[in-house]
Amino acid sequence: MSTSYLTQHGYEKLLEELEHLRSVRREEVAARLAEAMEDGDSGIDNDAEVDAAKNEQAFVEGRIRELEMLLANVKVIEEGKTKDTVQIGSKVTIQEDGTDPEAYTIVGAAETDPSNGRISNVSPLGRALIDHKAGEEVEVKAPNGAFKVKIIKVE
Repeated sequence: MSTSYLTQHGYEKLLEELEHLRSVRREEVAARLAEAMEDGDSGIDNDAEVDAAKNEQAFVEGRIRELEMLLANVKVIEEGKTKDTVQIGSKVTIQEDGTDPEAYTIVGAAETDPSNGRISNVSPLGRALIDHKAGEEVEVKAPNGAFKVKIIKVE
């Protein structure tokens, strides 16, 4: 599995989620499944409840495995460490011709949240910005066509 890049905050959030799934959700789902199976009624309603509990259990166990694999191959990045060149963890202000400047933080794929200004290093925009400096104009090759942005500031 490839390396996953996370900020310290993102790493801690995923550790908390994993601990919650292991210690709380796993027990809740097991109790729900046991209760559904104890009802003993083999009617359609009970079968549906047992199936729903089993599906939820599979989801929780799958997410636990996913987080364990992700965290086993993680590299924690320091946000804002480089001030001149765009890297994972950099906050970048860019501007496309005729638009207002926009600020983004470049993060690993696991922390992507575009609505909060956090874009992945493997997204078209993130990939285009990596290793460039303030003042440079870069071409972004996006699915809907290429466009250019100017890097205004790197923090």
